[in-house]
Amino acid sequence: MSASGLKRDLGVLGLVATGVGSMVGAGINIVPFALQRSVPVGPHTLSAYALAAVPAVLAALCYAMLASAMPRAGGSYVYVSRSLGAYAGFVASFSQWVGLCIAIGVVSYVIAPFLRDTAAAAGWLGVAGWLDRGPVRLLIALGALWGAWGLNRLGVKAVASALVPLMVLTFACGGLVIWAGATHDHAAYAAVVPAALGVTAEARPLSAVMLPAAAVLFSSFIGFDAIAQAGGEARDPSRTLPLAIGLAIGVVGAFYLAFTWAVHHAVPWPYLAQEAARRDVSAPGLLAPLVSRPVAVLMVAGAAIALIKDLPGMLLGVSRLCFAWASDGIMPRGLLRVHPVRGTPDAALLLSAGLATAGILGNHFAGDFFLGVDILVTAMLVNFLAVAVAVLALPRTNPALDADVAVVRHRGVRRALAAAAFAVLLVFAVQHTRRDLASGAAWYAQSTPTWLLVMAIGTVVYAREVRALARRGGDLAAITRVLPPE
Repeated sequence: MSASGLKRDLGVLGLVATGVGSMVGAGINIVPFALQRSVPVGPHTLSAYALAAVPAVLAALCYAMLASAMPRAGGSYVYVSRSLGAYAGFVASFSQWVGLCIAIGVVSYVIAPFLRDTAAAAGWLGVAGWLDRGPVRLLIALGALWGAWGLNRLGVKAVASALVPLMVLTFACGGLVIWAGATHDHAAYAAVVPAALGVTAEARPLSAVMLPAAAVLFSSFIGFDAIAQAGGEARDPSRTLPLAIGLAIGVVGAFYLAFTWAVHHAVPWPYLAQEAARRDVSAPGLLAPLVSRPVAVLMVAGAAIALIKDLPGMLLGVSRLCFAWASDGIMPRGLLRVHPVRGTPDAALLLSAGLATAGILGNHFAGDFFLGVDILVTAMLVNFLAVAVAVLALPRTNPALDADVAVVRHRGVRRALAAAAFAVLLVFAVQHTRRDLASGAAWYAQSTPTWLLVMAIGTVVYAREVRALARRGGDLAAITRVLPPE
């Protein structure tokens, strides 16, 4: 066990499974279709996905660069604080923590509809109706979340052992969705789903919907950052962290594009948009009528598994942010509590699961999960912008750590990539914020004011803890000049 109390038990496969386990779930099975409610992207989803991949790949490169030099628990907090200062690191990572905890709540809350669709595909209509009840949906969400918390308490080896086979199963079942969509066209779909006949809609111009849709779909790529947060538990981290980030973003990006193309190849988009407007739809549920009952059950069950497997990896990542804050003394020291045998940060896990529970309750009482997605996008765009700036600033503010960057060693190329990442992410952030503020919804139903309120609360706690650290004789500037204990 290291001086931090964490165990370096994660290899490349476990890290990739952690990243994929935080990405492939609601981001591909629900968000591209629920998107039609707020951004009528029509038939242009695939193009918007391709555009959304650009800032995701650039952000992943920035993460990989910094991970190679600063392989510690807390990822983005460590990267930004060692380059731009403690408060900048806190803003970036607290934003990330809140956004991802809310996202964990969203993922937990949409598990029940997938279980419902699985039961319906199997012909168990009574069970499907029971699973569609509000109290049942709430209990399933809470059970899934706290089950993931229990798995995390067993240690990172247990999490990786669960995530690797679930990742393989997710891609296998997703492959069935791709096969079903690729081998059927709109005419074949209308033949088995007569309701799709006669549904018409006028597609909006690509230029009008591309950027707003891509800004939301960007959330589907969020998750590779969980790999960086586990930096304190990776074996040979300077090599394995960047490699795992690259593999996760590459494999998932290719899977997303194939999956989205297949769904739109089979399902007429006006019908898809109509169904998404009136209920929570999923890709496997839409394609189930095209295949035999056993295959339909496998497809829909695979999507449910994909959602369930999101939770352990996401919870692992967000809890390590809390641990990193406490390690530097900017959050209560109690968050440093690590189980002496399992090496798990129990207090940080409990706090993160608690906020995710609030996210579940918010989704339940609001009756919609899309505000949670918008908050996630706002929070992560802020975080990724800060990471891009950290890459640009590190040679000047912390040359000792900059010398340890092992990914893209040429500083000029690093600067160019980070500048491109910042520029693209800024465009996405401006677009997302403008759409949010122009929505006409009450302030508490908009992601931007909600994010600002949460950040104000976090800043108050941060200021209190920094004052307490100073009274104990701690020098925060000196602390954030070097890496946390190994």
